[in-house]
Amino acid sequence: MVLEVAILYIRTGLADQFEADFKVAGQYISSIDGYIRHTLQKCVEVDHKYILLVEWETMEAHTVGFRESAVYKDWKALLHNYYDPFPIVEHYLEVPLSSPAR
Repeated sequence: MVLEVAILYIRTGLADQFEADFKVAGQYISSIDGYIRHTLQKCVEVDHKYILLVEWETMEAHTVGFRESAVYKDWKALLHNYYDPFPIVEHYLEVPLSSPAR
């Protein structure tokens, strides 16, 4: 599993509309093969800051499957005008913290 992480800064005064449009955009991302789940969380300290976490089966499910899909154009049209600055998107793999059973 690959975790996509994006810190989103939303233009002042648009947070409520962003949240409403993000609910609509969820149907786009969740339609992609290799998508597992996503969450959007709002920062407590900074009112216009969010973190988007998306779980993918592989990195390519995001970078190719989603970003090269027709629904990505709909996602982009609906959400990209809210960001200031445009977010940096990174991908993470879980680090095993427990030792294998002996």
